[in-house]
Amino acid sequence: MIKKIVLSVILASSGLSAVSAEDTPAPLGIVAPQNLPAGTEAAPVQVAKAVLTIGYLHLADDARYDDKLMPKQFLGAPFGRPYPAAEVALKEIKFHGEAAGVSFALEQISGKDSADLIKQVDDSQAKGIKFFVVDLPAKTLVEVAQAFKGKDLLFFNISAKDDALRQAQCQANIFHTIPNVAMQADGLVQYLIAHKWRNALILQGPLPEDQLLVEAFNRAAKRYGLKISDTRPFVLGSDPREREKNNIALLTGGDYDVVYIADTEGEFSRNANYQTLLPRPVVGSEGLNALAWNWAWERHGAPQVEKRFEKQANRHMSDVDWAAWMTVRSLGAAVQQTQSSDFTKIRDYLLAPTTNLDGAKGNPSSFRPWDHQLRQPLLLSTHNWVIDRAPLQGFLHQINNLDTLGFDQPDSQCKF
Repeated sequence: MIKKIVLSVILASSGLSAVSAEDTPAPLGIVAPQNLPAGTEAAPVQVAKAVLTIGYLHLADDARYDDKLMPKQFLGAPFGRPYPAAEVALKEIKFHGEAAGVSFALEQISGKDSADLIKQVDDSQAKGIKFFVVDLPAKTLVEVAQAFKGKDLLFFNISAKDDALRQAQCQANIFHTIPNVAMQADGLVQYLIAHKWRNALILQGPLPEDQLLVEAFNRAAKRYGLKISDTRPFVLGSDPREREKNNIALLTGGDYDVVYIADTEGEFSRNANYQTLLPRPVVGSEGLNALAWNWAWERHGAPQVEKRFEKQANRHMSDVDWAAWMTVRSLGAAVQQTQSSDFTKIRDYLLAPTTNLDGAKGNPSSFRPWDHQLRQPLLLSTHNWVIDRAPLQGFLHQINNLDTLGFDQPDSQCKF
């Protein structure tokens, strides 16, 4: 009986590698085994593919994923760490690099602080990793990215929504898959204007992050002609001496069409619905907001994406999960379209004006060249339903209607 011998060649490197037979010529892409015993026949084996490894960068102890916060599932807040979404996307792009001879892998990189992460990114760079899915707070992201300025590395921000990262603090090596708060505010105000709720009362929390939400909402209000009737500070608690600041009914007197709450912690706003002095809708940190994702979205292939994620993570998908999934999908699409794992070709493809990326939300997405923010539709969402999708009908732009959300090029302060 003729025995068939199968040889396997495994390339463990994360960059492009080549394997060739010695002495005996073999067809391109085939390894010819040497010195076989008499009476045996070798089965040709394909040379293993190059591996494009994507780094996944996160803090080991990140306060944003406190175990006490996750079960509360505040509107727009993460439901858990987003790494499972990157794993789902990795399975989906398995065949994207076939024609180019490229396969994909993920490598988790965890650090205790910026210095630790910088050291690990440096080590990863030495191994050939050039693309990183980054789940870091804004300050840490800025410090890590600055350490690699001018290097052939890209950091894809999936969780820091701060507007400053797309404006004064922008960096050429950071791409933003998660929408920023200006985009969310624009989408929400478009909905209010479309429904003729033209007078808003703002309730503002005490944190600096709450102030940033208010600034974004005020900017959107000015952009689309929404009137702000008043801005009132609130505090969390039940101290009777501060009833005018912690009692929803007392806070919401006056004349207005809608209440916007800026509450990044979410604890105060969760008690706002049905507690206002007037029967008015509540939006912002509770009630309704413009989100990157909602597990209840039922169109454009979203249910299939959601089901695959739920099978992987045993929970619903949230904004940061979608951003992680979208980042890995985008890199897979870039390899498929360029037929290459070359850093420059992938980066240039992602910034090309003709590039269209599918985020399972309808409108094709693309990265803005002036600040590297991903253009994308936003889902006007409650906790368990999608009411509409922004940009809404009638909100038009001379080039791309998605640029009605966030910082358009004339508004950009970003200088790479």
